[in-house]
Amino acid sequence: MKRDGKPHQCRTCGFLINKTVMIDAGTIGAALRLEEQKQIRHVLLSHLHFDHVQGLPTLADNLVDDVLGVAEPVVLTSTAQVLDGLRAHLFNNEIYPDFLSLPDPKQPVFVCHTLEVGKESEVSGFHVRAIRVNHVVPTVGFLIREGASTVLYSGDTYETEEIWKVAAKEPTLKAAFIETSFPNKMAELAKVSKHLTPALFAQEFKKLGRPDLPVYVYHVKPRFRQEVIRELEQLKVRNLTVLVEGQEVHV
Repeated sequence: MKRDGKPHQCRTCGFLINKTVMIDAGTIGAALRLEEQKQIRHVLLSHLHFDHVQGLPTLADNLVDDVLGVAEPVVLTSTAQVLDGLRAHLFNNEIYPDFLSLPDPKQPVFVCHTLEVGKESEVSGFHVRAIRVNHVVPTVGFLIREGASTVLYSGDTYETEEIWKVAAKEPTLKAAFIETSFPNKMAELAKVSKHLTPALFAQEFKKLGRPDLPVYVYHVKPRFRQEVIRELEQLKVRNLTVLVEGQEVHV
């Protein structure tokens, strides 16, 4: 992809919160310096698709010290279905080594923490609630609260209900991060792959009942980025921002 006429690398999903918590792990090795990676203590995973987990093996390699092993395991945090999928399909000693037991079963690179859908759990000082959304594999979005501020992360989703209902009742909600992948002309592909278009984004965002809420759009397919942006701008949503790589957001 080119931006301003210059080649630009397009990375996959990953959001770093307060230096210690990653939401999804598509881009850890590509976007973060080694010292930044070493500060990560938890990784929240919305689902098992490769663009959301592909940074985990790189992170594992970077955290293993030849002499000291692992100083402190990183906690992979998600639903049982996602964590079981990591064991079966990624860290299975066929695709990648089993970093859930290496370099030492007593001190591995990764340990797992299971979230019960709908119930709040403490994650590195944050209060996190996982909520099911409508995607082609088992997927959750998150409500993440710290003190008097809560943010919503939609995960990959198509038309859905529960996450908007729960978030609409959250008095501390300060911002929403909502995926929008395809332009409106690709509505059929969005339906099959269970992603949003700008038209569907408008429909889903309205369910929050908070038209002035700051909302940040992510997961835009690079090939269609400018078209999606134009269609989002036509919606006239007051506080809408399409995220760019490396952008910092203060909530």
